[in-house]
Amino acid sequence: MIEVWAHAGQKRERAVLLDQVSRFNAAHPDLQVRLTLIPEGSYNAQVQAAAVAGELPDLLEFDGPFLYAYVWQGRLRALDSLLPETLLSDLIPSIITQGTYHGRLWSVGTFDSGLGLYADRTRLDRAGIRIPTLAQPWTLAEFTGIFERLAADDPDGQVMDLKLNYAGEWYTYAFSPMIQSAGGDLIDREGEGRAAGILNGPEAVGAMGVIQRWIDDGRVDPNIDDAAFTSGRVALALGGHWNASQYREHLGRDLMLLPLPDFGRGPRTGQGSWSWAVTVESARPEAAARFLAFLLGPEEVLTMTDANNAVPASRTAVSRSPRYRADGPLRLFAEQLEGGFAVPRPRTPAYPVITVAFQKAFDRIRSGGDIQAALDRAAVVIDDEIEDNQGYPLIGRARDEAKR
Repeated sequence: MIEVWAHAGQKRERAVLLDQVSRFNAAHPDLQVRLTLIPEGSYNAQVQAAAVAGELPDLLEFDGPFLYAYVWQGRLRALDSLLPETLLSDLIPSIITQGTYHGRLWSVGTFDSGLGLYADRTRLDRAGIRIPTLAQPWTLAEFTGIFERLAADDPDGQVMDLKLNYAGEWYTYAFSPMIQSAGGDLIDREGEGRAAGILNGPEAVGAMGVIQRWIDDGRVDPNIDDAAFTSGRVALALGGHWNASQYREHLGRDLMLLPLPDFGRGPRTGQGSWSWAVTVESARPEAAARFLAFLLGPEEVLTMTDANNAVPASRTAVSRSPRYRADGPLRLFAEQLEGGFAVPRPRTPAYPVITVAFQKAFDRIRSGGDIQAALDRAAVVIDDEIEDNQGYPLIGRARDEAKR
């Protein structure tokens, strides 16, 4: 028996995973999977409790950015020696990037995420606005001018939805790509992983200043009712792949998906989603990897992404997807992930602290607070966490597994 834990996410995702387990079990009478679904809100806490108690399953699903803490704690087995090379070589680059830490591959997802700008084609055409591409994105100056042109034809002057009604990690996922596009970041990824001089550096301060001006100038709809774009109040909406179906229902052929503007160093986008890993406590790691390989097959990936609208994890599945293939309406999301425009959230066990610190800073900034002071405070919180853990070196079982 292979024990598998997963989060009880969307209803359609749950239905697909339950069906996949059932079909795998029917085809492999000698290798049965027992699936346990855990509520998403308490998922990470329950997994951490089980880890402390030494009661983790064979195969574990978790939200991608939490991977690095599990590796650091010595909870996972490296996957690069457990999964077939032919399968790994077909995965899109962002999946490999998210799952790699200290030179080894620890996790893989069956899908990835996308971030972009949704636009109302009719309103852009009416304002005579150029349609951007990844090769020729809107510059920041151009984007500011677009705001003003759209506002001239908008009764309240609010032309953009930034999903300010969202909460939690949305702020890190959605706005750190703008900082990275300006040449900044949340932490130093090449050195010791510290935030000082990076998160509160001039590039990050400048990018957050742009966002604050958008809000202060009245160009951003507060979106309290979560209907700023679907009701037609705004012509542009920052959003992810999960918004596409609803937006298509309201705008039909007028819906466009565009890259984020270039803040100076080229457009960037977020990435990352739920992924799978084999635990060190598994007595049957090869069997657990066999089920994971089944989930990563092109047809299984397409079945899951048909249900949740996410970007398929493999090149083969992308090429077969009506949404993401070359002529698909969401092709941009796949192009960004395949073309090096996606930046993973910081690959460090400190990520939970990083994202909470950034969220608090963003809340202060969106409310008109001093940008430098807000980012200075966040950098101190992050660096204190990293210092308290001596920079998170791999030790003991984690180090041994990384070298295996």
